[in-house]
Amino acid sequence: MRDVWLVFLRSMRPSFRNPVVIAFGVGQPFLWLVLFGPLLQGSWQWFVPGLIIQMGLFNTAYAGFNLIPEIRSGALERLRVTPVSRTALLLGRVLNDVLLLIIQCSLLLALSTIFGFRASVGNVLIGLLFAVLMGIALGSVSYTLALKLKHEYAFAPVIGSTVMPVMLLSGVLLPMDQGPHWLYVLSRINPFSHIADGTRAVMAGNLGSSSVLFGGVAAIALAVVALAWGTHSFRRANA
Repeated sequence: MRDVWLVFLRSMRPSFRNPVVIAFGVGQPFLWLVLFGPLLQGSWQWFVPGLIIQMGLFNTAYAGFNLIPEIRSGALERLRVTPVSRTALLLGRVLNDVLLLIIQCSLLLALSTIFGFRASVGNVLIGLLFAVLMGIALGSVSYTLALKLKHEYAFAPVIGSTVMPVMLLSGVLLPMDQGPHWLYVLSRINPFSHIADGTRAVMAGNLGSSSVLFGGVAAIALAVVALAWGTHSFRRANA
């Protein structure tokens, strides 16, 4: 845990020294809130939780870009020859990304109240837990892919061609049950659609809904599998 804390502090300092990182992280979802939300005829209770999932997808899936310069410069290799745990090299970074995600989601939720979004504090906190679990999973996968691919020109197309269809099939912007049946079936295969449904149900106060159960199971399963893959890769990887 001490090693995780040290890596977390090392990763956190550049982000918090430059608040622009946090501002731009919440900027894109805020534009969706302003420019796209009104087209849904004020369905803020449905739309805002979807934006939380969208932030989790984009902000943590691209986290691996931060690791590639360290691989290229040899900074990661120098850390590996220190006594620090190799598992902590992943977990500390993921913890930093999750903290940034929580801050950005909190800012977005505060701004969304201006447009009419309402939810109890307890339900919001549970909804943020869904986003945190998703962020842990995506951050772990992102850093692991960066560790294996090692170059931006290889990493960027893999992430770019994956995140967009996953986001569209998760139904964060439009209800998937209003589209063609085959598209709805694909969305049900996508675990992030269940996380989005669970987040919406939680923030609406429907804690007994089956969507909460399925979304929670999907989020936990993704986080466990991704962390297992990531820690295994960081332990065995050679620069």
